Amino acid sequence: MALAAADLRGIVTVERKLTHKHVTSPAGLYQRGLAVPLGTDSDEDPLSFERSHVVVFIENATRDPAASNPPVVMEQRDRRFVQDLLVIPAGSAVSFPNSDPIFHNVFSLSKVKSFDLGNYPKGQTRTVVFPSPGIVAVYCHLHPNMAASIVVTPGRWGTKADPAGGYVLKDIPAGTYTVVAWHKFAGTFRRVVRIGPEGDAELDFVLPYVDPPAADHLAHR
Repeated sequence: MALAAADLRGIVTVERKLTHKHVTSPAGLYQRGLAVPLGTDSDEDPLSFERSHVVVFIENATRDPAASNPPVVMEQRDRRFVQDLLVIPAGSAVSFPNSDPIFHNVFSLSKVKSFDLGNYPKGQTRTVVFPSPGIVAVYCHLHPNMAASIVVTPGRWGTKADPAGGYVLKDIPAGTYTVVAWHKFAGTFRRVVRIGPEGDAELDFVLPYVDPPAADHLAHR
């Protein structure tokens, strides 16, 4: 008989702006040929941006070896990565299409997965498989302002918080789990939650993080 499954949901609260501004070299220092305008941020509330760049995932989940998903896309457009934050389970692939009329060279030196895709033009893509969980920092050799992150989770339970800070991890089997909230500049924060037959569980995070009372380390409802 399969163990009962429940959802884990919560709110991520971000108390101040966390993201550092990119320092971008003048275009003439690293770009030849056709000029491509640098993409700009929307007028989104700064704290909404921060909340939507928090990843929540189960750290001690097991990988489903039978799972197979199409490649996730991290596009190069307007001299930026779009999206600049991906959450994928271990074993997934990411495609890096170039949509700019200039060359890009996507690379990473991360221990989890290092790669260098070389220079390639508009209309081409390269695909990388990420077999191991961890954080992968992605850059472009030709454009110093370009930076992105790929969070490779151990299992299928991982997501980004929405702009309001809400998140849901669905259909988690009963058990005790370590749940991680990760932000590129705030760091990694862990809490323990028990999923039981009594129903859905709730677990909130506050960044920057303050340790809750000992009795609060097991949160369930």
